[in-house]
Amino acid sequence: MDEKIKIKLDMIGKEINLLKNYPKSNRDLKVRIEKKTEDIRKIARKFGKDFFDGDRNHGYGGFNYNPKFWQPVVKDFKNYWNLKSGNSVLDVGCAKGFMIYDFVQLIPGIKVRGIDISKYAIENSLPEVKNFLDLGNTKSLPYENNSFDAVISINTVHNLEEDECALALKEINRVSKKYSFITVDAYRNEEEKKRMFAWNLTAKTIMSVESWKKFFKKVGYKGDFYWFIP
Repeated sequence: MDEKIKIKLDMIGKEINLLKNYPKSNRDLKVRIEKKTEDIRKIARKFGKDFFDGDRNHGYGGFNYNPKFWQPVVKDFKNYWNLKSGNSVLDVGCAKGFMIYDFVQLIPGIKVRGIDISKYAIENSLPEVKNFLDLGNTKSLPYENNSFDAVISINTVHNLEEDECALALKEINRVSKKYSFITVDAYRNEEEKKRMFAWNLTAKTIMSVESWKKFFKKVGYKGDFYWFIP
């Protein structure tokens, strides 16, 4: 392979766990797996009230703000990228805007924006950040090129079909001026694969860790990344 082509293919970001300080779930994995059906997944993938604030089997079972979740993660983002007043951050898949709220609290003067496909989530977002949130799709972000210093997308891209994931990653590249970070559903072995597919509620694209890395190279995603593995 031509050396210049090889270098270009290797130009993806870093595998780094920037969510290491997000509190671990204490949900019973076995019980959740047993209750997941295709009908339940269809309800969850509407990303409406049932998913956020309905029965626990359909999603969160009550999606409410708690500072213990995103505050420590936002501190890690701040330190990793040296974010400060005047910088701009986009949260792709922002839901009710909890992480956006914590960015504003931690870094006065930071410019924030969030986008989510859920009309319900936007309408029921935190009042303090509602004006910073947009209804839209990851496949076609309504922002200019290089609009944000940092773009973050947590457990969102994998909710698309594989070809749509490629579009989403290219969009994240396009609107990011400097940095980006995503997490996606993945597995490292057959046991994790079995558990991942049984656990999954909304993801339409789930790959092995190595397959995701090859996919990132193929579509030209240049940002950092990590995995959600139950």
